[in-house]
Amino acid sequence: MKLLGLALTLGIIVVSPPLAGAAPAAAAVASPADQQLKAIYDAEWVWRQKEFAQVSEGLRSKDDDHFPAVTAADWTRRRAYWQDVLDKIGRIPAAQLSPEQRLNAAVLTESLRAQVANIDYRTYEAPLNSDSYFWGDVKPYSALETAAEYRRYIGRLKDVPRWFDENIVNMRAGLQRGFTPPRVTLGGRDATIAAFAMAGPANPLNDPFNAMPASISASEQAALRAEAAAVIDAQTAPAYRKLLGFFRDTYLPGTRQTLAASALPDGKAFYRSQIREYTTLDLTPEAIHAIGLKEVARIDADMKATIALTGFKGSFPEFLAFLRSDPQFYARTPDELLGFSALVAKRMDGRLKDVFTVLPRYRFTIQPVPDAIAPVYTSGRGGLSACLMNTYDLKSRPLYNLVSLTLHECVPGHSHQAAMALEAPDRPAFRRETYFSGYGEGWGLYSEWLGTKLGMYRTPYEEFGRETFEMWRACRLVIDTGLHEDGWTRQQAIDYLASHTALAKLDIEIEVDRYISWPGQALAYKLGEMKMRELRGKAEAELGDRFDQRRFHDTLLNMGSVPLPAMESEMLAWIAAEKAKPAR
Repeated sequence: MKLLGLALTLGIIVVSPPLAGAAPAAAAVASPADQQLKAIYDAEWVWRQKEFAQVSEGLRSKDDDHFPAVTAADWTRRRAYWQDVLDKIGRIPAAQLSPEQRLNAAVLTESLRAQVANIDYRTYEAPLNSDSYFWGDVKPYSALETAAEYRRYIGRLKDVPRWFDENIVNMRAGLQRGFTPPRVTLGGRDATIAAFAMAGPANPLNDPFNAMPASISASEQAALRAEAAAVIDAQTAPAYRKLLGFFRDTYLPGTRQTLAASALPDGKAFYRSQIREYTTLDLTPEAIHAIGLKEVARIDADMKATIALTGFKGSFPEFLAFLRSDPQFYARTPDELLGFSALVAKRMDGRLKDVFTVLPRYRFTIQPVPDAIAPVYTSGRGGLSACLMNTYDLKSRPLYNLVSLTLHECVPGHSHQAAMALEAPDRPAFRRETYFSGYGEGWGLYSEWLGTKLGMYRTPYEEFGRETFEMWRACRLVIDTGLHEDGWTRQQAIDYLASHTALAKLDIEIEVDRYISWPGQALAYKLGEMKMRELRGKAEAELGDRFDQRRFHDTLLNMGSVPLPAMESEMLAWIAAEKAKPAR
């Protein structure tokens, strides 16, 4: 799962700096309509830069020494601004826009539509779920590189009390109207606050100062380190302690005991809005549930065929029990797990020439999930600078799943995808910083499947791991709609996922709690991947031996993150253009 998607859910727009040396966005305008649209999105981008603090890769902007204002008044003001932008775009005749500008209009319209909808439903009153929480955005997990970046980090540490207080006010408002995550999904999350509430050098907020670049003089390092320690002890850690008391004594006891999104205020409409946000498709919960059941049946047959290849003679449940208990499938140390993932990534590096014609310069690293959040974190997550692998509770991290996980999160999945987006062909700044889950997570799951074409799965067990990951995403279609539309219980969802996949018990519980507390997001993966594979199948059928998966993938990733309907239109146009080329 990509981190940018989390921030949008929490009401934060995430932006990151362009790669040094990247050309500024400046497309030639073809018509007055193009000029009008460009003026609108350029102005919105300038406004956005001033309105929101930077919260992603590093601290490299002069404006990111604080967190964004999150009061109800600020969100109301933002809604009015964005609705005005949408109205202005709507008045431009689409037929008068060039193809590239039509795509720009589609991207900005869909992303702002989701923002306006979330403000209408006041999602900022629940700035947390079982998977992500605003207080986790304070410590940077990418290395800081300059003294200026360290000073901006210190500025953020000073701003934590104000930012936390505004979020607490919002959370109280959510409590009053019953708009909270379900209580059952928040167990143990107080530990992620407590880890940062202590005074002294052991507070993880001090970690970025433990290994500062040699380019910063020793005297300046000492001064920055001392200032940060004083700020953390006097301002930041006390703010975490205040939040911890509120969370334990007031918030958690007051959260709702229902599970379904439909149980929230205006819940049925809210759930449909979340489906649209994360999938960018107009599908009903009933239609998605049916798609999921069909996919589960198909993948179940594939899994049973793979079990036969292993020579195992028992039943499906017995095979799952074998996988979950046999030590041959588990790492003995964190470094062994990280090393296995690194080997998969390096093997994939050797096949990238067969997948793309152009490769990015930006490189990622593989790191363990930080200890402070690992117990309630997913198995892995990929971003531009780092691909995180969870080494907590190694008996819950089977190696046969790690091939798929690395392909999805690291390469050619999210870390690679983020680098490609950073260095993609010139486009407006807002396009570089927009993320749609259906596109991004669809590519992650497509990357897992692509491994079957590249020999990445060396044993039937690794292939079964891939299939169990695909089954996991198909089950999400059934479980998410079951929970939020059909009244499923938490145990019903856990049992469904446990009976169809080889996921570990801990992972299953964490995942089900994520689906409960984050309606709709889990639907993006399978629906996005199915659309990409459908388009690839169409390209292969129509182009025959002229089909080149490298050019297909270049086109798919170079358009940047877009709504799935826009992606489909672009890829159909590419197929038509390829067919029109003279035969060689």
